[in-house]
Amino acid sequence: MTSALPPFAAVIVAAGSGSRSGGAKQWRLLGGKPVVRWSVEALLKAGAEDVVVVVAPGAEAKAATALDGLTGWRAVAGGATRAESVQAGLAALGGPDNRPVLVHDAARPFLSAAVIARCVEALSDADGALPALPVADSLRRAVDGMVAGSVEREALWRAQTPQAFRLKTLTDAYANWPSDEAATDEATVVERAGGRVRIVEGDARLMKLTYPEDFAMAEALIPRTVRIGQGYDVHRWGPGTSVWLCGLEIPHDQTLIGHSDADAGLHALTDAILGAIGEGDIGDHFPPTDDKWKGAPSDLFLKHAAGLVTARGGRISNVDVTLICERPKVKPHRQAMRERLAEILDIPLDAVSVKATTSEGLGFTGRGEGLAAQAVATVELPARP
Repeated sequence: MTSALPPFAAVIVAAGSGSRSGGAKQWRLLGGKPVVRWSVEALLKAGAEDVVVVVAPGAEAKAATALDGLTGWRAVAGGATRAESVQAGLAALGGPDNRPVLVHDAARPFLSAAVIARCVEALSDADGALPALPVADSLRRAVDGMVAGSVEREALWRAQTPQAFRLKTLTDAYANWPSDEAATDEATVVERAGGRVRIVEGDARLMKLTYPEDFAMAEALIPRTVRIGQGYDVHRWGPGTSVWLCGLEIPHDQTLIGHSDADAGLHALTDAILGAIGEGDIGDHFPPTDDKWKGAPSDLFLKHAAGLVTARGGRISNVDVTLICERPKVKPHRQAMRERLAEILDIPLDAVSVKATTSEGLGFTGRGEGLAAQAVATVELPARP
């Protein structure tokens, strides 16, 4: 939190349809949390005393779900245009006329405390503050798809949000804005009303999510931490005609005994993934005392663990399973096992390893009493501040 900043409030515009990005981008997950939550968290952490999230009429429940657990915010219904939505947010805020207010697009998730501070501080000698970046690329005019001249870029800037103003300054400027004209942003509205808007340093990471491919780029910008988990499982042999190992049914003169299909390879791997994300073990999620899981295929357990990783914005980097037994021979089935694991986890084949070894006739596996499996999983999760 930036303690030196004066008290300020914020309006987050999250009422758009997001049609160009595939729809409702403010509610989509980015790094394991909804896009709108990134901005709300950033503003609250920076010291915002009041945050109004403007949503489409009827979307208040979505906001409540996306921002569950956070305090210091509230949702209001917006209008048909950005200008109407911003004004709805300002009306909900209220407060003294000189109250600093930041207006921010929910579609710009990577808001930093430094940008917030620069915007608020700029109001000491200006009517508004606009974070922006200088245009770095050369610019061209085009006519019918053909170059028709260049554009001088020296005085051009790429505007971003949040944009900061005193409450009365922005409210009055919107009151004087022509009703038949669309406002590009709040800086334009205040400038038209005669206000002085200062440009402050923006942030290249403060990109706006507009198209579907922007989400892949944004995911790549999120710092990640690597977690490693390990798992171990044992099942005893019993009468049967086949055995399940790493998602494959293999003909055999015995079977593994267990509450589910007793696939020791998948059980060990499930525990490894759960361990990497600190989610306990397979018994916590699928108790052996629950008859619902009696005879259940173990790929359900592995898919569940992988889904927990995805829900947290993570990804499984690689997995390594070792089967310890005298029989059956694993090598003839190893490639098919790898392919099955890659399919279940939706990861590349070269990120999956399956190995087998014997215990040289020693111990319970050497005596043919049971089969053991151990697994290691590497998971990348978004780094938490």
